[in-house]
Amino acid sequence: MAVRRPHVVIVVVNLPVERDRRVIRECQALEAAGYRVSVICPRGPERPKVVPGTTDARIHSFPQPLAGSGVLSFAAEFAWALTAVTARLLGLMLRDRVDAVQACNPPDIFWVVGLLMRMLRRPFVFDHHDLSPELYECKTERPHPLVLRTLRLLEKLSWRCASAVVSTNESYRDLAISRGGCDPDRVVVVRNGPTLAEVGTVTVPAPRTGAPVGSDPDRPDPVQHIVYLGVINPQDHVDIAVLAAERLIGLRSADDWRLLIAGDGDCLPELRELVAERGLSDVVRFTGWLEAHEVDDLLRSASIALQPDPPTRMAELSTMAKTVEYVARGVPVVAVDLLETRRTAATAASYVPTGTPDEFAKALDQLLGDQQARTAMGIAGRRRFVEQLAWDHQVKSYIRLWDNLLERNGTGDRSVAYSSDVAAARPVSGRSH
Repeated sequence: MAVRRPHVVIVVVNLPVERDRRVIRECQALEAAGYRVSVICPRGPERPKVVPGTTDARIHSFPQPLAGSGVLSFAAEFAWALTAVTARLLGLMLRDRVDAVQACNPPDIFWVVGLLMRMLRRPFVFDHHDLSPELYECKTERPHPLVLRTLRLLEKLSWRCASAVVSTNESYRDLAISRGGCDPDRVVVVRNGPTLAEVGTVTVPAPRTGAPVGSDPDRPDPVQHIVYLGVINPQDHVDIAVLAAERLIGLRSADDWRLLIAGDGDCLPELRELVAERGLSDVVRFTGWLEAHEVDDLLRSASIALQPDPPTRMAELSTMAKTVEYVARGVPVVAVDLLETRRTAATAASYVPTGTPDEFAKALDQLLGDQQARTAMGIAGRRRFVEQLAWDHQVKSYIRLWDNLLERNGTGDRSVAYSSDVAAARPVSGRSH
């Protein structure tokens, strides 16, 4: 008789699961470790039925008709998401046994589901992707005190109602313990990042010139590429990268380099206008949003990568997904000196104090003229990825957590085979997610 596989339901509502590479990797890991997985998420345009790269991790999607930018519209959107998720979860429970639920933030509203699961004496795991209060502060010029208090309350409830918390870095774990009052024994760090197989072999120093994405591959570009990869929203401050390029023209011939901005987001139209207004179209180029193989090609052609996040509390405590993508391919990084950025990149980055355009321009100029330094940084970053940051290392803690919660006899160190289909998901540049 076949052994019944424990059934874990994962809830993610900030984007469809097929576009969330962290959740895809979690589904693959759980399935490879002998679990059955279902995912509740918003409905994407492709409307897949199974999570990419898995055998039978089913997707139970819901429409998301509500979207906006104001506090009231966000409240309506979150209320709808909570209603839709609860309805689908109850439907699953009526049809089949659900052994545990994992909810990913933002938003921090699924503590309600946590209470339900705890009443049923079944585990509820809070997968903490973003600091919602700090994210609100850095996206709003004048944060409303009531909204901020509400977000902190929802965050604390999410921590306290969880059987266990998965934190994406040490700073998030420390907050779960200090701000959330969580037992340290039930807070586990599982970092974000690609698998070794996704990135493949990287030779450092790699050829750092080549054809930009979308150009003629038979006519390579002789200039060095400075790359920004990720979402282009207000909190990402990609305008600093553009202004740094303007300053760099005064330090180094514009014939020697290009800034390639890869991604999309709310601020992209304004960013294009800024480039046009400053007359920077010859040195700043936009690739649009790239698929995974295009991201890989872009980073393998890069001489330097940029992380322009300013020294806000949100940026200080968060791990930027783009930075892990950079160091995974041995690309040296220029970034503001932030706690979690330094913990990620270490000596693979050149750090500036405050993130002004002038600081970035000077650091870029210095690195562009120092191949030896770039090579040393690339080797250091690649080593950190292979030995510590790759998902292959993180997954052991993740599976060990589930084995303990559901009282299985696994060690959490079992070999996990990953499908290359995980790379089909678009990269996410958010903080830890």
